[in-house]
Amino acid sequence: MAEVFNWHLQRKMQYQYDESRPQKQIAYVFDTNKCIDCQTCTIACKQTWTWGTGQEYMLWNNVETKPYGFFPMGWDVKLMELVGGGKWDSNGAYTGKTVFEQADPGERVKGFLFDAEHWAHPNIGEDEPVGVAEKGTYIKELPHSMWFSYLARICNHCTYPACLAACPREAIYKRPEDGIVLVDQSRCRGYQECNSACPYKKVMYNPEDRVSQKCIACYPKIEQGEQPQCVVSCIGRIRMVGFISPPGVIDPKNPIDYMVKVKKVALPLYPQSGTEPNVYYIPPKHANRDYTRQMFGPGTDAAIDAYNNTKNDPTLLGLFMLFGSTEKIIRQFEVQGETAIGYDDKGTEVVRVPVREPSVVRDYFDRVHESYLHNIT
Repeated sequence: MAEVFNWHLQRKMQYQYDESRPQKQIAYVFDTNKCIDCQTCTIACKQTWTWGTGQEYMLWNNVETKPYGFFPMGWDVKLMELVGGGKWDSNGAYTGKTVFEQADPGERVKGFLFDAEHWAHPNIGEDEPVGVAEKGTYIKELPHSMWFSYLARICNHCTYPACLAACPREAIYKRPEDGIVLVDQSRCRGYQECNSACPYKKVMYNPEDRVSQKCIACYPKIEQGEQPQCVVSCIGRIRMVGFISPPGVIDPKNPIDYMVKVKKVALPLYPQSGTEPNVYYIPPKHANRDYTRQMFGPGTDAAIDAYNNTKNDPTLLGLFMLFGSTEKIIRQFEVQGETAIGYDDKGTEVVRVPVREPSVVRDYFDRVHESYLHNIT
């Protein structure tokens, strides 16, 4: 085992290979507070990539209702049992053991494998809330005693992928140009070590082709400077993709850096796994805090506070308005007065949006067409 630095954990840890970061690292930010569970992202991904034989229950992108929804069933409960819920010190450093450090002798990763039944119910637990609301109650304060939240999930394209570390065939690799993690189908023999190792269960086995398959981050679009299908299809405009700067480097003009490193409003999912995932989430502000701290780590409360203060932060507000505003990848951004502007990797402007969307109140009676514009009965 090599010793590598994991900036999510704020410490060094053991990993199968030496530390080798890509030239640039793809990263996403998902705003859980805006997700409406429409599953448009899921359908867009499935129609593009997983419509073939053996992929009937394969969802590279899915949306789960937390805390009772899973795909596969119970994946995060099993992960928490594995890492013990997570232990953090007062400085935000992880003191527990990662999935690599818990590996048994002869193993590279401490993993767990689910059977077909666990994969056969992608919408189990859909819209099952926690708690009971008495008759006549209403939301007086947050977090509310009765709650659920939506969690959109894809491959995290981790800096230290457990799937890559576990593969005895070296069939899984991380692209040096953008950090996207891929499976070489010609080398894979379907041993399923990657399926067992991935703590997020985002590497899936195709029983017909007898190989493992996973999200490819729509890399043909990434290579053209465009965002993936799940991002551009999102009706709620909850997603943004870009590239995050390496540890110790912060570019405040980079939208991903600004959310993750400057404002720290977006956090990794279950960072205690040790894989340094590159999908970051703005935690749900209405959900139980003990639950969300377990999911997103010790920065949860500060992230929610920063999110709640967005109305007083014109730069963050402007950045949020750029979500879903263009198919192009926004590499740099700025807010000028009441306008947010996004630029590509060449510094060319690709989108310009108002920070606050205009509202128009129309007359209830259209005199031109002599008709009422809303129900007056």
